[in-house]
Amino acid sequence: DKDSRLPHPSEVAVLVEDGVVTLRGTVGSFGQRLAAVRDARKVPGVDYVDDQIEVRFLDPDTRSDAEVQGFALQALASDPDVPAELIHVKVTDGVVTLSGEVSYQFQSDAAYNDVADVFGVIGITNDIRVVNL
Repeated sequence: DKDSRLPHPSEVAVLVEDGVVTLRGTVGSFGQRLAAVRDARKVPGVDYVDDQIEVRFLDPDTRSDAEVQGFALQALASDPDVPAELIHVKVTDGVVTLSGEVSYQFQSDAAYNDVADVFGVIGITNDIRVVNL
């Protein structure tokens, strides 16, 4: 099945050896990179995915870090599964760092997924801690 999140799957090379899948190539967004890795992990017999995919924006009008931060905050605030008021967002050169504390793992995962779809994001560091609040 073709993954609609990957409009140009031929731009990702896939090498398989002893249960290890290596992904190489270039995609146009972090969300596309994440989709390729998730698709590879779903394949039966895959033990590990070595993600060597690079994100390069095809649009010359990329967003500034401040714009990416603003859109990331909006994405978090619009998700009812995410306690946005407990999550801090920092952006440096397109890499988003999420921090803060939430009560459940699904909240941290939802925050990560929300930010992955923001145009201008090239990477995410998820430092959100799951604690009993």
